[in-house]
Amino acid sequence: MNNSFILRGGIAFSNGKNNIITYSKGYVVCVDGVCKGAFADLPDMYKGLRVYDYGNNLIIPGMSDLHVHAPQYTFRGIGMDEELLEWLSRYTFPEEAKYANLDYAIKAYTYFTEDLRRCFTTRAVVFATLHNEATIELMNQLEKTGVITYVGKVNMDRNGGENLQEASAEQSLKDTVAWLDAIAGKYKNTMPILTPRFIPSCSDELMRGIGKLSKERGIPIQSHLSENKSEIAWVQELVPESTCYANAYEMFDTMGSKELPTIMAHCVYSDRLEMQILKKHGAYIAHCADSNMNLTSGIAPIKKFLDAGVNIGLGTDVAAGSSMNMLKTMLISLQASKMYYRLVDTSVKPLTFEEMFYLATEGGGSYFGKVGTFKDGYDFDAVVIDDSKMFSMRDMSVRERIERMCYNDADVSIRDKFVKGKKIFSAII
Repeated sequence: MNNSFILRGGIAFSNGKNNIITYSKGYVVCVDGVCKGAFADLPDMYKGLRVYDYGNNLIIPGMSDLHVHAPQYTFRGIGMDEELLEWLSRYTFPEEAKYANLDYAIKAYTYFTEDLRRCFTTRAVVFATLHNEATIELMNQLEKTGVITYVGKVNMDRNGGENLQEASAEQSLKDTVAWLDAIAGKYKNTMPILTPRFIPSCSDELMRGIGKLSKERGIPIQSHLSENKSEIAWVQELVPESTCYANAYEMFDTMGSKELPTIMAHCVYSDRLEMQILKKHGAYIAHCADSNMNLTSGIAPIKKFLDAGVNIGLGTDVAAGSSMNMLKTMLISLQASKMYYRLVDTSVKPLTFEEMFYLATEGGGSYFGKVGTFKDGYDFDAVVIDDSKMFSMRDMSVRERIERMCYNDADVSIRDKFVKGKKIFSAII
């Protein structure tokens, strides 16, 4: 299959956050890896292209995972009785320390990258560890998958423990520059992102250095914000002059800009002031409802942020999140939104399915540019889904079928997956 073709099937894609366009037996056109639109009837100008007819299968845009920890993949679903800070010290940091051993990293990242290749995700923003060699190995493996990613070598010069802590801010920055120089021009689909783990892990000197490096090299930043009440209190102790957690990032010049937006995971307890800071800088919230509930962190008021015009996408946050399945992430995010409305603030209505589908596709995809929908001019990322084993006596619309797919993903399977018009996975060998 070359980079110009047509897919036919049950098509669904977002046109803004409140509208899903569907065609029961429609066409979506790819020319040189770029989408030229979706249609109920194929325009004459495209009738010379080869048509791949998927019958009654669903065809949706690829999904973007804005927050996932690759080295944590091997212990997903373990240790969920702990809260964030205890979980990090007991499970996460000891596991990440093992990636100093390159042989361990090679094997572990093989599991992660193969799962990523086979799931609904076509774009991802990934945390690695503080180890340069292992991070480059992860990037090498990700490049082979065809999934488009940002990958970050983690920075942490304090509070990581004996085996997961860089010697100094100076050494951490030196190693980061060495990593960036080693990968410069090496990849087509795999890009670097600066990754101060969070303020408790990074000294003031290191945070300032990362902010400076981001501006000098034009490289974005990812981190964590307001996930857990104990974490927030800790940041206030560490940066007492800050007005809030987000302001502490601002003080170190690591909140980014609209031209180079930072991704902040969680924002469970972000108030009006933090929301204003996020919006001012054009930052993206990576909403991680699964991990927020697993680690008893809380429920983020995502509907409130969405209505305020803050950029938002979804994150699986493996391993605090239990799966890289974006359908599961959508479902748990919908359920969390309903519980926020019922138990926390009845003035904040639950997210609609249209809004959730948008966040998983076009909302998160916008971090990568024109990505996440089948509108004309967008990158052609698509997933073909077989839901034929989801038996029903009803004659369902495409809209009903994608909602049902989200709420009961056990009976659906991915048939083919495309990134920029290139097929990177097929269930049919």
